[in-house]
Amino acid sequence: MAYPQSMFPYPVHPVGLQNCIYHFTYMWLRNGDNFWFFLTAVGESRAYGYRFFGGRWNQYSIGLREIRSYNCSPVPTLY
Repeated sequence: MAYPQSMFPYPVHPVGLQNCIYHFTYMWLRNGDNFWFFLTAVGESRAYGYRFFGGRWNQYSIGLREIRSYNCSPVPTLY
């Protein structure tokens, strides 16, 4: 699944990344890899969650220094 080009990625900041917990987040890594990630926790040096690969969601962690940028879309709230 390709990431929509109209959405602007954020620069990496651990506090900002915490706003993406329990949201589908698109990650761009410094090694050129990019993928969808479901973020569940952010530690001092790593982000934890699930990455979709191999046809399923797998537990995965990413070093914060490895992340070039990210974007998590807000989920609309129905009133």
